[in-house]
Amino acid sequence: MFDKILIANRGEIALRILRACKEMGIATVAVHSQVDRDLKHVRLADESVCIGPNPSPQSYLNIPAIVSAMEITDAIAVHPGYGFLAENADFAEQVQKSGFTFIGPDADTIRLMGDKVSAIAAMKKAGVPTVPGSDGPLPADGDRCLEIAKKIGFPVIIKAAAGGGGRGMRVVHTEAALLNAISVTKSEAGAAFGDSTVYMEKFLQNPRHVEIQVMSDGQGNAIHLGDRDCSLQRRHQKVLEEAPAPGIPEEVRQAVYESCVQACIDIGYRGAGTFEFLYEDERFYFIEMNTRIQVEHPVTEMVTGVDLIKEQIRVCAGQKLSIKQEDVVIRGHAFECRINAEDPKTFFPCPGKVNNFHAPGGLGVRVDSHLYSGYTVPANYDSMIAKVITYAEDREAALARMRVALSELIVDGIKTNIPLQEELVRDEAFAKGGVNIHYLEKKLGL
Repeated sequence: MFDKILIANRGEIALRILRACKEMGIATVAVHSQVDRDLKHVRLADESVCIGPNPSPQSYLNIPAIVSAMEITDAIAVHPGYGFLAENADFAEQVQKSGFTFIGPDADTIRLMGDKVSAIAAMKKAGVPTVPGSDGPLPADGDRCLEIAKKIGFPVIIKAAAGGGGRGMRVVHTEAALLNAISVTKSEAGAAFGDSTVYMEKFLQNPRHVEIQVMSDGQGNAIHLGDRDCSLQRRHQKVLEEAPAPGIPEEVRQAVYESCVQACIDIGYRGAGTFEFLYEDERFYFIEMNTRIQVEHPVTEMVTGVDLIKEQIRVCAGQKLSIKQEDVVIRGHAFECRINAEDPKTFFPCPGKVNNFHAPGGLGVRVDSHLYSGYTVPANYDSMIAKVITYAEDREAALARMRVALSELIVDGIKTNIPLQEELVRDEAFAKGGVNIHYLEKKLGL
């Protein structure tokens, strides 16, 4: 096991990793930007290193600075959390070349799954269900592109191979609009990701977003830990998640679980990973794999009882999985509401000083947050400031518990999206389960 881990992140996920390390008896190093010197995990870590000014490119995205921090503190491994450098193959490679361990898959695997075209090819080979599409990058020949689109059937969606986070994609409903859409998406992809490669898929009209959590040790052992429904989204950003996903036939679930586990074994995957799917008409369609821990991992932990961060650390230290598939039992139901420092109507970020913070509590209530009374939320980073998670024996009880938890949550001094979350957990359609990915935006009139 590692003697010391450097946490290359900030906020609630950095605190979550630090707690897991402390429980495992592992020393911790917190790196931070100048504005983040008062973050809770920085105060609690065994050591801390300032790695640069506030802008992310000069601190949390500064690979040489992070590697140097590992060198001067004698850290053995680095945990990237999510966001920032968590899925950066160059970072993973540099860490490994410098003699340290990257807590995640190796660089080649990150590159394989980071390129949507190669990821889809790998998934097809493993038997993971995919969306009908171009089966590779679109050719330069416009007539050939039209042929592909007609074969798939309109509407289609053009996607950047190196895209992510909802960027670099365009829906096309007619033949007349196709070639211009391809050209514009290529230009946007080149500017945003440094890679203008695009591909085409069938555009599903009213799908749900369902994802499957996996863990693999890179030694031929892999397991799934059930699924999550993340369909409540705004501009492709998740707002509220739950586990397990409601209303999916068990035989459909089991078939896709088995294909995801096989894919992990086939590509020699190591660490925590998430297969993301669109789900429509009782069919799963693979869209991407996230090669890191997810924001919404707590709902899976609540229904399985498995500490995903600890297991992630163990397998990346070279240990075999500590649990087998038959040990994984899904019990009860869990919800997670993301709490953001933003205006609940305009969604404009609202950084500032938190005068008073009070977290809800009680049986089955968990709050992952780095907030404390007197903390100032900076304007430099993502607006998420907390995650409220509730668990109960069934979906209805877990949802009722979330309503109570949100009513107890106090974040005084800044605007937050708590009012929106309170509205969502009382929404009749959501309470029934199974809303699609367009539901929230339609509800908000976007």
